Amino acid sequence: MLTKADDYPIHQTAEPVAYSGTNRNFYDRYFFNGYHRDGDVFFAGALGVYPHLNVMDAAFCVVKGGKQYNVHASRTLHMERLDTRVGPVEIEVIEPLKVLRITCSDPDNGIAADLTFTLRCPAFEEPRFTRRLGAMTMMDYTRLTQNGCYDGWLEVNGERTTFTQADSWGTRDRSWGIRPVGERDPQPNPYAGAPQFFWLWAPVNFEDCATFYHLNADAAGAPWNTMGRISTAEHGTEVPASRSELVYQSGTRHARSAEIVYDVPGGERAVLTLEPRQTFYMKGLGYGHPDWNHGSYHGELETGFDVFDLDAMSPADPTHFHIQAICDATLEQGGRTRRGKGVLEQLVIGAYAPYGFREVADLAP
Repeated sequence: MLTKADDYPIHQTAEPVAYSGTNRNFYDRYFFNGYHRDGDVFFAGALGVYPHLNVMDAAFCVVKGGKQYNVHASRTLHMERLDTRVGPVEIEVIEPLKVLRITCSDPDNGIAADLTFTLRCPAFEEPRFTRRLGAMTMMDYTRLTQNGCYDGWLEVNGERTTFTQADSWGTRDRSWGIRPVGERDPQPNPYAGAPQFFWLWAPVNFEDCATFYHLNADAAGAPWNTMGRISTAEHGTEVPASRSELVYQSGTRHARSAEIVYDVPGGERAVLTLEPRQTFYMKGLGYGHPDWNHGSYHGELETGFDVFDLDAMSPADPTHFHIQAICDATLEQGGRTRRGKGVLEQLVIGAYAPYGFREVADLAP
């Protein structure tokens, strides 16, 4: 089947672009977050394409005034990947790897936005994520990450908040490949074992640079994918010798504080300290959502909306383990102190020996 994308020189196989290979879990996804340098309004948006499931879905979320507002949407893809609009949410690539736009128009629920992302540093490719359970490929994907700033506005119940490049920061990513999406596979995997996943992701903005860090590790604490990076507007330096230390809030799987150390090759050690100030629940974007899980089928077009009272969210609920903590950041390097802001994304499921987690969902003492 031919689609609009077939008129662009982007083919990777002899097939039309509509056919993405053989694995039904193939996906292609956009993610954005943004925030004022000073202030407590935070937003996040995402759009995912699932070619084998013939689904495209999207979400847009705002944290404001102690609540998290979540717009959900899903539609049948009809194999046309270049129509990146799902009901009220749309993504537009204005200049690839530099400028993108995300809009949301949901007047029935009082949410609207028109926000344009502009790069602050070059996009970079994270190490490829590949994870197998026996013979089954659970994950095999690539992600690019990029920090930037925003021009535009968002509205919640008629109250408008504006963003300019001078007063805002944020991060976007693009990922594509294989990971669990849609309905759970009914076939048991004898190699699956108890659920276990440890994930940290920390893109942070400072006035004259940006820092990045991620960690996937097994139950014993051995990393199976990790990277650190320090970037300026012109270039980035990869820091393979990066490591993190977290202190957990009692009764949760959420960090109270974090320290990330970058042993810069041929340079001076940098120490990043993160102090969480707010919590964004990734459930609002569909992660672990009981109704709006990524790739789930809702028919030709369906939209939804929910609001989280942030003071009432139970940290003991496993669907609340996956968060982005909005953090004040301090970077110490060479006798200089920089202050900035960013997020510490966290998802800890199952055992993780370095912090004393032994069961699927036990909590920090």
